[in-house]
Amino acid sequence: SAERSAAGCTIKLDKEPIEEYLRSNVVMLKWMIAEGYGDARTLKRRIAAMEEWLANPVLMEADKDAQYHKVYEIDLATIKEPILCCPNDPDDAKTLSEIGQEKIDEVFIGSCMTNIGHFRAAGELLKSFNGQLPTRLWVAPPTKMDEAQLTAEGFYSIYGKVGARTEMPGCSLCMGNQARVADKATVVSTSTRNFPNRLGQGANVYLASAELAAIAAILGKLPTKGEYMELYNSLAAKTEQTYSYLNFDQYEDYTKKAKDVEIEAEVREGAKQAYAAQYA
Repeated sequence: SAERSAAGCTIKLDKEPIEEYLRSNVVMLKWMIAEGYGDARTLKRRIAAMEEWLANPVLMEADKDAQYHKVYEIDLATIKEPILCCPNDPDDAKTLSEIGQEKIDEVFIGSCMTNIGHFRAAGELLKSFNGQLPTRLWVAPPTKMDEAQLTAEGFYSIYGKVGARTEMPGCSLCMGNQARVADKATVVSTSTRNFPNRLGQGANVYLASAELAAIAAILGKLPTKGEYMELYNSLAAKTEQTYSYLNFDQYEDYTKKAKDVEIEAEVREGAKQAYAAQYA
């Protein structure tokens, strides 16, 4: 539902993952203040609001008697292979087998929907490849914090070894007004949209996971289901390590600087009053 707002899709979560996310973000924002990021007061108000929720977590939920226009039930156990969105419509979804083996010219691994675990997975797959890739691979983590951690873990050296072009952290190709793929290229991208001409003039763009994107970069084509599963299963031994989140409250580089950031009493009181009014 990215770029379509909550009107497109709302997902009900338990408190635990939200608490984990907010604790991490509190430390990140405090670290940003310590690092001299602009408008510290705005960041402090955000921190105070997060900490107020963490002290008394309340989630928005549908009414028990809510009425729905239509209910779709999807059994995830029936999905046995990757699903891609085909050129150039994010609603044109097909399985890998339905599409077949399409030649791929360029691959983009990036966008705000791709977290650090996906970049690690791509790196683990690329690690076993020797030489230069048959495709042009673009890598652009969403934040400089991701970039720093991936560099520290050795993944940037893997990207460089295979000839990937590492972009400045941020939107890169996904934005469509910065770097561009070659005209009429066939592309696999981890971004959220593949509207005509967005990534490149006349480009045909498949949307896929980072794992499938990395495999397409290695093979120079969309893999068969068998090729995909063989390479994807090689990640199984390191799943927990590969897909762990960048939780800032668990990294000393961030917590050490964050602990010295103070939130003024009036900022905390403002957050408390706002929270009380919201759930009154």
